[in-house]
Amino acid sequence: MLTALVVVFVIAYAAIALEHPLKINKSASALVGAGVLWTIYAMSATDPHVISHQLGESLMSTAQIAFFLMGAMTIVEVVDAHNGFEVITKRIRTEKLSTLMWLVGIVTFFLSALLDNLTTTIVMISLMRKLLSNHADRLFFAGIIVIAANAGGAWSPIGDVTTTMLWIGGQITSINIITSVFLPAVISLAVPLSITAYILRGKQVVSPETIDMDHGLQTSEFERNTMFFMGLGILVAVPAFKTITHLPPFLGILFGLGILWLVGDLIHRNKDEEYKNHLTLAHALSKIDMSSLVFFIGILLAVATLEHTHILTSLAQWLDQNVGRLDIIVLIIGMVSAIVDNVPLVAASMGMYDLKTYPTDHFLWEFLAYCAGTGGSILIIGSAAGVAAMGLEKIHFFWYVKKISGLALIGYLAGAGVYVLQYQLMH
Repeated sequence: MLTALVVVFVIAYAAIALEHPLKINKSASALVGAGVLWTIYAMSATDPHVISHQLGESLMSTAQIAFFLMGAMTIVEVVDAHNGFEVITKRIRTEKLSTLMWLVGIVTFFLSALLDNLTTTIVMISLMRKLLSNHADRLFFAGIIVIAANAGGAWSPIGDVTTTMLWIGGQITSINIITSVFLPAVISLAVPLSITAYILRGKQVVSPETIDMDHGLQTSEFERNTMFFMGLGILVAVPAFKTITHLPPFLGILFGLGILWLVGDLIHRNKDEEYKNHLTLAHALSKIDMSSLVFFIGILLAVATLEHTHILTSLAQWLDQNVGRLDIIVLIIGMVSAIVDNVPLVAASMGMYDLKTYPTDHFLWEFLAYCAGTGGSILIIGSAAGVAAMGLEKIHFFWYVKKISGLALIGYLAGAGVYVLQYQLMH
């Protein structure tokens, strides 16, 4: 049975990694993999009640992540529908490319921590199209945006799916991950950003002839500001909600979503149905990336079978015996996340190492949040942000390898070194 489970998981994993060549959506591969793995596990078990109980436990933890992501994605869609991100983007103006590079990198870094790395990448690359007419310049900016978005997501409990998984799973706490990973994340961005800004020194910003900052339906300044600050306020308040009430984060995000829905309906209550339809929460729910949500559900349920059958525990023991050092193991996991999706990698790591041996806010979990979050920048296919940038700006895989991968790798290793040094000094 164990051999069959491993073989099926490897095949499903390969199908996910080779999504584009195979032209099969990774969500389909994840769901089929989860279904086959649980079927094999159930058919070979002697007590079906134990299997049902384990599936119930796995479903509960998976659903919490899915509901949280659904709420966060919907809030971001509502803000975007109201052109709320113009509150930030319209203030970015400069004549020098190197200065613009620093501004974009810093804004992306902090915006990613508040929203998520995928959404931030889409927003910032869309902005670059309105500020830069030269495609070659936009490619460099897109590369830095990917690095900055992944770095920003790594130190925030709501900035990256993998960090959110660790936070909801109880492996990290919000205050601790911010204080511990913030400086390494800054270094992982500052190093490649400095090098790229130096390369672009002296070059002038070549703007398109017409710049139209609005998209979609026109909204008033009051509506834009209200939805922007409320949306960000709700996202930022969720960690505080969890700390004060000790309730799971998904309830906080759904509570906030309800408040935003109520305010939105009140603001638009006197408008024509045809006009206000595109600004409602109901419309935002129809626009969120359900394919990604289904992928997370499938891959987490698939990994759960390896956890319940103790395959992941055996893998952790093998790594401990053959590699030995925990920091090297986590560093390798981060490097591998550049090749394959970091969500199943982190899900597997959460199953490999239990909270009894490695309690909340242990070195392992904090370093894993950093490595899995920033390691995906090394290749453009290694993160959701990279894949989004690849599609938006038509970035070629080998161009990214030649121009950006080396910068991302230097930043990744520099940040990792800073984290290890910081941990040794503080402990």
